[in-house]
Amino acid sequence: MARFHFVEDYEKLVADLLATLPREEAMARAVGGDYEANGRIQAAIVRHFGLRDGQMLIDLGCGSGRLAAAIGRQMEIAYLGIDIVQALLDYAAGRAPPHYRFVLHRALHIPAPDASADMICAFSVFTHLLHTETFRYLEDMGRVVRPGGVLLFSFLEFAAPAHWAQFLASVEAERLDTLPHLNQFIERPVIDLWCDKLGLRREGFIDGSDAPWPGAPPLWQSLAVLRRP
Repeated sequence: MARFHFVEDYEKLVADLLATLPREEAMARAVGGDYEANGRIQAAIVRHFGLRDGQMLIDLGCGSGRLAAAIGRQMEIAYLGIDIVQALLDYAAGRAPPHYRFVLHRALHIPAPDASADMICAFSVFTHLLHTETFRYLEDMGRVVRPGGVLLFSFLEFAAPAHWAQFLASVEAERLDTLPHLNQFIERPVIDLWCDKLGLRREGFIDGSDAPWPGAPPLWQSLAVLRRP
């Protein structure tokens, strides 16, 4: 496997989308489609789990800025968006408040000082990484988030029927050599083990079919809610 398989996969995916679709549609497809709707869901999630005006949010794998665009209309926060594809970051910056920061970063750590963020989120990021890569990111997220701060990430799990269907689709795409990127599954006991080894506290799991946050539908992917003690 290439050293940075996720960079190569997503640079090719974004380039192919831009070559065949209008820019707006390509930027939505690059992050799974339904740009505005998914941005509202993500904004509802970070607010539900405690993000407040004046705080600092780091959005790992911010993509083309669906969360940045949505939360920028709702709150006054400091924001850092991190991604591996410059075209996505350029589009995100054009949709977000001017003081939001966007950084191209391809290493397995967070480019931010110790204890500098109130919340770090990673939506549909660890779903495309090896477990070793996810563990390294989580290790550094624990460094960057403040004591008492929240870490949120979405994941795929075999027990969820909709996720199992995604797994079967990935198997078929791999058989046909049309799989555009890695689709990785993480089971809940693995996340609990990682938390134990990293000194993080797992506060809960949210099924992809549930929506405890008011005003927005389910995320579809499952959600892990962690906190730095």
